[in-house]
Amino acid sequence: MFCEKALELIRELHRMNDGQLPTFNEDGLRQVLQEMEALYEQNQNDVNEAKSEGRTDLIPSIKLRHCCLLRNQRCLTAYLYDRLLRIRALRWEYGSVLPANVRFQMCAEELQWFSQYKKSLAIFMRSLGGGEGLDITQDMKPPKSLYIEVRCLKDHGEFEIDDGTVILLKKNSQHFLPRWKCEQLIRQGVLEHVMS
Repeated sequence: MFCEKALELIRELHRMNDGQLPTFNEDGLRQVLQEMEALYEQNQNDVNEAKSEGRTDLIPSIKLRHCCLLRNQRCLTAYLYDRLLRIRALRWEYGSVLPANVRFQMCAEELQWFSQYKKSLAIFMRSLGGGEGLDITQDMKPPKSLYIEVRCLKDHGEFEIDDGTVILLKKNSQHFLPRWKCEQLIRQGVLEHVMS
């Protein structure tokens, strides 16, 4: 049946939660493109035959295949665009370094796009704040307090805060740190916010 493979790509995305990225389905994408190529070639042959021999009985099948081509095109575009939106959201959630399990789900072109998006966002953030820069990825939710208590989930090494104090982030150690300095480490899974 026409367009089934393209619809399966869309269903695959629909089954995943918004924050998740399924593995890039290169095989499914290739199958849809092969189907589109076959439909296009069949249409070209029928159009040439209809023109040369005046066969108007071929027009409905030409129109059907053309509609299938357009539907496949829309499905592929929706699949790729939805993945890009999810990847863009991952930059805001995890920061500039993605976890290995997320990177594994992406194809080479998506990794390249992520890298370019990351650079563009960094250039924009450096241009803000009167030349000093402003990290707009911090404080995604309004903070209730400026300092929070955090627990280290894994060894991270030394961490310097604004006043020059260097803190050693070792597994299971607890610290009282400025929220904006440790929010990205919380998103990366290095720290955990301790709720009293």
